[in-house]
Amino acid sequence: MEQNFQTSFIPKKPIIKEEAISSRPVGIFLIIPLFILFTTLLATGGMFFYKGILVKKIVDMENTLNLAKNRFEPSKITELQALDKRLKASSEILSKHTTVIPIFDALEQITMKSVRFTKFSYDLGVDDTAVINIKMSGVAIGYRSVALQSDLFAKNKNLINPIFSNLALDNSGNVLFDLEFLVDPAFINYKQTLMNQS
Repeated sequence: MEQNFQTSFIPKKPIIKEEAISSRPVGIFLIIPLFILFTTLLATGGMFFYKGILVKKIVDMENTLNLAKNRFEPSKITELQALDKRLKASSEILSKHTTVIPIFDALEQITMKSVRFTKFSYDLGVDDTAVINIKMSGVAIGYRSVALQSDLFAKNKNLINPIFSNLALDNSGNVLFDLEFLVDPAFINYKQTLMNQS
């Protein structure tokens, strides 16, 4: 008996079920992280190259600075620094220096011909900001001259609070008096006086 069957080792049906590969649309949740990743990589690369450019610029600037330093003589720089210190010290001394010349100039302008001063003294005070106290004695032809002189002193803004006191007559009929007033330190500042003269 002959059996007529064919034996084949090749299966007629596939053992694994094949599924068709479908092209699904790419979601926004995949696009955003990919965008962030590429942006970060691009920024990192840019920063790396920018750092290299900055390092090169710094090295170039240091070389330029060293060349500039070498052009100057160190001994000359030391000499100029010492001169600068001396100039600053002299400027500070000059700004604190006082002179009584403006007081005498003011007295020359406001003193009447019928009045003369016989004594003059001043007290500069403790510090540079204190007002200067001036004490004077004088002789006038009459009481009227003293009153007019008092008015002239009161009109001068640099002579503060003038007070005439101890009025008395001498043997010739002239009036003896004492005068005391204050002067603002800015008025007798030597530097300011020089600036006003020039």
